[in-house]
Amino acid sequence: MNAPLPPAGPRAPLAGLTRGLARVTGSSLGRYQTAVVRIGISFTWLFFLLREWPNRHEMYGPESPWSWEMARRLTADNHAFTALIWSDSNLWFETVYAFSIVSSLLLMLGWRTRTMAVLSMIGVLSLQNRSVFLGDGGDNVIHLMALYTVLTRCGLVWSLDARRAARRGGEPGRDLTGIVLWALCGAALVLAQSAGQPRPAWTADGPLPGIGWATVLWGLWFVQGLWWLVCRYASGEPRTVLDVFAHLLHNAALLVIMVEVCLIYATAGWYKIQGSRWQDGTALYYPLHLDYFSPWPELSHALAANGLVVLLLTYGTVAVQVAFPFTLLNRRVKNVLLAVMMIEHLGIALVLGLPFFSLAMIVADAVFLPTGFLRRLGSLVGRTREKVLPARREAVPAQREGEADTRTLVG
Repeated sequence: MNAPLPPAGPRAPLAGLTRGLARVTGSSLGRYQTAVVRIGISFTWLFFLLREWPNRHEMYGPESPWSWEMARRLTADNHAFTALIWSDSNLWFETVYAFSIVSSLLLMLGWRTRTMAVLSMIGVLSLQNRSVFLGDGGDNVIHLMALYTVLTRCGLVWSLDARRAARRGGEPGRDLTGIVLWALCGAALVLAQSAGQPRPAWTADGPLPGIGWATVLWGLWFVQGLWWLVCRYASGEPRTVLDVFAHLLHNAALLVIMVEVCLIYATAGWYKIQGSRWQDGTALYYPLHLDYFSPWPELSHALAANGLVVLLLTYGTVAVQVAFPFTLLNRRVKNVLLAVMMIEHLGIALVLGLPFFSLAMIVADAVFLPTGFLRRLGSLVGRTREKVLPARREAVPAQREGEADTRTLVG
């Protein structure tokens, strides 16, 4: 006899909701995706800063057409954070610029990821908010991702933190380096607030209404210390509670990143639909004839001379951007369209000469890449690295290398 079917009722949906809640509170989802965002955004910002090194004074420094006094007045109105308005000296500007380069490099490598995410965010905001009229759209993506990365556990894989934690077998250890770095960050905050700045607007205004940047930074500093104390001296129930909050915050930030990418494409696509040049299929023709967007004039003119190619690329761009949020309902269609969009951004980088915009968007798109594909890509990169740079392999206990949780003070 066949076994009787279970009675229908609300238990099945309730069980699914319970499993989903347990997964969201019990693990950090999208570890590989957030690691790609961390590495990609840091690399893009670092590459940009290094390329613009000869032009840094004209872009963000004392020789900028957007003067220091104009930047101060603007930030006083829009409450944007930038450390460059604390002083108009050239030495302070050079310090902030070098600080941004170093913090981006260390974040890309995954060294003390939690701290470097905050420091890199400070560098991004300080430079971008100093001269808000610079950029090509990619700066907005870097700006947003720098904020969201602070809330993610983006160093769980593909980072020096993960390697260090794996070698320790997940034990926190004393971590003298983390303690010193945490103390230095606290001392820097004290110095920034007590330096006698005549316009300490950053202490009153912040990312949320009524919460200043000083409160946010001190809160992050306090949480880092609390995390280390709990991991070292109270690893039972208090550690479990902190883990739940960390998982929730990470997963919420990951969801916000995904929603942000969808909004970028949806708004861009729907605004294009309303433009007459996009409706008649000639929008791409015009930037191809602008010298500023023609690093390869022969290639640009060849494309613009073919009316069918211009028509297909114009309509294809709109169709892809409008359709992308809806393709998330089907994994296979989403993966195909994701590849098309990345190829499109590579074309924009090559034809229109917008490498940083394209790279920033490709990194943002990578948050939707399948985990299996990212794991295979990581394995391929690891094998290639071992062939090029052979090194002694070290034993990794219990947990797989690269997936151990980071339990250091500022890791």
